[in-house]
Amino acid sequence: MELGSVVCAVRSHRVLVGDNVRPAVIVIKDGKIHEILPFGDVTEVLSCEMLDAGNNVVMPGIVDCHVHVNEPGRTSWEGFWTATKAAAAGGVTTIVDMPLNSIPPTTTLSNFQEKLKEATGKCFVDTAFWGGVIPGNQLELRPMIQAGVAGFKCFLIHSGVDEFPHVTDCDLHTAMRELKGTGSVLLFHAEKEVQQTTEENSNPAHYSTFLQSRPDIMEIEAIRTVTELCLKFQVRCHIVHLSSAKPLNLIQEARRAGAPLTVETTHHYLSLSAENIPAGATQFKCCPPIRGSTNREELWSALKAGQIDMVVSDHSPCTPDLKKLDTGDFLDAWGGISSLQFGLPLFWSEARKRGFQLCDVVRLLSQNTAQLCSLDKQKGSLTPGHDADLVIWDPEREHKIKEASIHHKNKLTPYLGVTLQGVVCATIVRGRLVHREGSFSPEPLGKHLLIPPRTNQAHL
Repeated sequence: MELGSVVCAVRSHRVLVGDNVRPAVIVIKDGKIHEILPFGDVTEVLSCEMLDAGNNVVMPGIVDCHVHVNEPGRTSWEGFWTATKAAAAGGVTTIVDMPLNSIPPTTTLSNFQEKLKEATGKCFVDTAFWGGVIPGNQLELRPMIQAGVAGFKCFLIHSGVDEFPHVTDCDLHTAMRELKGTGSVLLFHAEKEVQQTTEENSNPAHYSTFLQSRPDIMEIEAIRTVTELCLKFQVRCHIVHLSSAKPLNLIQEARRAGAPLTVETTHHYLSLSAENIPAGATQFKCCPPIRGSTNREELWSALKAGQIDMVVSDHSPCTPDLKKLDTGDFLDAWGGISSLQFGLPLFWSEARKRGFQLCDVVRLLSQNTAQLCSLDKQKGSLTPGHDADLVIWDPEREHKIKEASIHHKNKLTPYLGVTLQGVVCATIVRGRLVHREGSFSPEPLGKHLLIPPRTNQAHL
């Protein structure tokens, strides 16, 4: 079967249907899942070429709802062509682009329209878009909702780029009043400035120096603010990239009190630990920081208990010079980890050791992420009527991450040389074969996903 061609059916001995893995044939018509048949029942599809996945697992494509593509304006960092190729290679069939670090940021209707124009013809997978809340842009929020943004992101601390300033409590109250009743969601980078604890004369090449500069209390205090706002305004709120397990009690209390609040963590917080980060290895820097191994296990326990709703990449690349590898200065280096292509094997390599099943992978990486951005009626599950977005992969096979196989623009990543379990064999987007074993469709086949305006929805 040629790359880019239409797939009319996929057959495998291991298809994830609901929570069960069983032999089945997925019949595809007009880019949608038409029906799921028993493995031997192929009478309906004999007239067309069927993709036989053998014993590989077939499951819904991953929906990565936290990706920094950086186009327009910072395409030396990343761009839609390279980012969505990396996504396809990792079994990700939908990404949701963050409103920063592009120039201009997605904080006005005209900036959103510019983003859409720049992304046209460059996406190998389907792409939706977050807007941003910054001081003074409250009158842009509803027009952006009407234009199809999935929701909005804000920062409670400096974002790292001056063109996307952080909000004050006053800004948040104004934004919440605008968003109330729209059904939209406000995403929070949940760190707040507190009194710095870094010792003077600490070595900036030691990871511990950076870790001390962003203590857990910064997340705790920010999440306290988020939970209070969420309860008061009853606007859907979402905490991005939770790194610390300490605020989980606050989150649980707010949910019990009726807050429509969800929370994500990332692959790096679940895979890495502070104790194992070498001096000067600034490719490990991200904000909030990677914390200790005890904290990591607490995040896994919270994930298993349903206290954390989803896992994302927070793919945040930059050019190698911004990582300050020459000095190894963690305080001066750009904070962001590149991992869009590796989310599925990163998660599976760790999750399988802790008793997670394939249905948990779909729930945490596909279903709940689709629901956050109101795509769950078309993405994230193998259901008739949903888009035929599929990943075909071998969960038993191991592979080592090598620079030559990395498809995002800048190859610097903390996972270089790491051996992971789980290999993506093929990726299908709306019934078209976009990726197979490191090769791609001749042209980008992804489309823009503009979210129809909606009213308030139940949270996860």
